[in-house]
Amino acid sequence: MNQFTAGPKSIESPDIVEDGVDRRKLLSVLIVDDEPGIRRFLSKALQKRFGLVEVAEDAEQAETLRQRCHFDVIIADIRLPGLSGIEWMEQVRAEAADTTVIFMTAYADMDTAIHALRLGASDFLLKPFRTEQMMAAVERCLGHRQVARENFVLKRQVSEQFETGFIGESPPIRQLCEVIKRVAPMNSTVLIEGESGTGKELAARAIHRLSGREGSFVAVNCGALAPELLESELFGHARGAFTGAQQARDGLFVYANGGTLFLDEIGEMPLPMQTRLLRVLEERSLRPVGSNREIPVDVRIVAATNKQLESEVEAGRFREDLYYRLNVLSLRLPPLRDRVEDIPLLAAYFIERMAREMGVEPPEFRESDLLRMLDYNWPGNIRELRNVIERCLLLGSTPGKCILSHPAVQSDDVEEEGVRLDAVEKRHILKILRLEKGNKSAAARKLGIARKTLERKLKEWGEQ
Repeated sequence: MNQFTAGPKSIESPDIVEDGVDRRKLLSVLIVDDEPGIRRFLSKALQKRFGLVEVAEDAEQAETLRQRCHFDVIIADIRLPGLSGIEWMEQVRAEAADTTVIFMTAYADMDTAIHALRLGASDFLLKPFRTEQMMAAVERCLGHRQVARENFVLKRQVSEQFETGFIGESPPIRQLCEVIKRVAPMNSTVLIEGESGTGKELAARAIHRLSGREGSFVAVNCGALAPELLESELFGHARGAFTGAQQARDGLFVYANGGTLFLDEIGEMPLPMQTRLLRVLEERSLRPVGSNREIPVDVRIVAATNKQLESEVEAGRFREDLYYRLNVLSLRLPPLRDRVEDIPLLAAYFIERMAREMGVEPPEFRESDLLRMLDYNWPGNIRELRNVIERCLLLGSTPGKCILSHPAVQSDDVEEEGVRLDAVEKRHILKILRLEKGNKSAAARKLGIARKTLERKLKEWGEQ
């Protein structure tokens, strides 16, 4: 029986079919072979799936067609009359043409295969081949092409956002990056609010970097210093101002002169220090501890807190006038649970960077790992995600198992090891649907699936 008489198997890919539209119908294929039987067979098989299928018997005829029309996939025999398939493809690649190539031949050797791969061939098939082999090769090429395009878009998006330091494509992060770029050139004080681990210092550094200020970025954690040391640390002291002050010392305000002073955990600052800080902000000058002289300073203040400062004001633990002085421009950083679509990109970034730093092989990501990461609540936000990735690299484990072993994980946060993958998928999809307040189109976009796919799953689960 002729192995080329069988029709192509149906190979459906969720990345190819979206909203009921087969994207392959928008693609074009060029078949180049000097055997009429091969041209007829491949043309008949591919016309059922692709919008345009052209055939050529040699490289010259193929190049004429290629100059007239862009082809998404080229299937070419290596041995052609006149110019060989390899020689023709060298000319095509010289033009940097964006075309996926599958080579086929009945006379393969190692050198030929290596040469073909170096030319960027996506696949290499030996004649005779079965119908399903060719169709599978075409599907693989289209999948690789789609991934390459998505990676290009992601890299471009990351490079655009790299100036802020934030990685992600979720609406909250896009909005945050736009606000940072808008407020950075101003000299007004900025108050950054957000949970621990959301990247408040990263935002402060981005504001300074994009501000154009020539001075240094200086950071201090107001909650990490004893109250009696914080005043001297910020404003400096004169010689003999207190026991142990054997020489005068400049404070952080002076070191940040012309630049930015980042006051992290501003809500932990004692009330007496709040009074002194307010005076410096209003008068643009300071007096070191134990000194009578005023020192003029040009410092932009960026403050951050994980507390609700309005509640602290009502409770009398934070000065109302200082709160309004700091809250001229405000940023609220979203927790990781509100930007779950950024988790794959963040995880990939941390894995690549830390694996390179540690000199270890990055772990293999499984679908169950990703689902567990998406389903986890991440109370420690980005900092916790980074710690989990670091732990899995140190232990040679997978991210999913590291989440399970994480001390913060509660029994109702994640499933046990024996959970079925479809149960994890169901819970995650329903969670995203709840976050989007039942909006199926928005939930489908966040999940990266077609709306019809979402509706089908909901119908199967009886959730419609």
